[in-house]
Amino acid sequence: MSTSSAEPRRGAGTDAAAVRPPIREALVAAAFRLFVERGYEETTVDDIVALAGVGRRSFFRYFPSKEDVVFPDHERCLADMKAFLAAAPEDADPVRRVCDAARLVLRMYAENPEFSVQRYHLTKKVPGLRAYELSVVWRYERALADYLRARLGGRPDGILHADVIAAAVVAAHNNALRSWLRSRGRDDAGTAVDHALGYAQSVFGDVPVPPRGAAPEDVVVVAARRGTPLWQVVREIETAFARD
Repeated sequence: MSTSSAEPRRGAGTDAAAVRPPIREALVAAAFRLFVERGYEETTVDDIVALAGVGRRSFFRYFPSKEDVVFPDHERCLADMKAFLAAAPEDADPVRRVCDAARLVLRMYAENPEFSVQRYHLTKKVPGLRAYELSVVWRYERALADYLRARLGGRPDGILHADVIAAAVVAAHNNALRSWLRSRGRDDAGTAVDHALGYAQSVFGDVPVPPRGAAPEDVVVVAARRGTPLWQVVREIETAFARD
């Protein structure tokens, strides 16, 4: 969103500081302007704070490093994803739930298509940023896998299935997201991601799991000598269940 270049009328009581963007947003805007004009490696934190009109301490209050200013919203999105998964109903289908959680990442990118496209092209040029982005993607995948492990861990190969499903969902989401970014945000991101995640769901299907904390079914073991009449074995079983 652009701001008006007109100066405030004298006497209107407008504070110039009031029309400035918040410090965090000003730092991000300044950083990307310099990255485009000078290049990422050639831009320093001192350059960024000078353009934003703030001090170095203000920068590090919001961003631990120069890399973090390139990905300003991922921490918030990761927290939203974890909260969404934690709030899942007991009877929720786990695969569907992690697909819906992945859509939160798409929503973050789609909130500001111009910035997202700009960041995509910058990240492709800078190996260090690409490595940083991969670490962020891994954290999203780990959040999905942790949820799935809690839901599927009691099944045969449950941990394996959880990790494979999480990786597949992230791969499907990222395939569609990158396609949208390559279109410079002109394509329909929601349709592309829905198609990709729908494919992941079709592969793994619904995964029915018992509610967390559900008690196991009763098992009765009866020991009998070889040759014991069947009616006597049945009576022993009936007696065992009658004790409940």
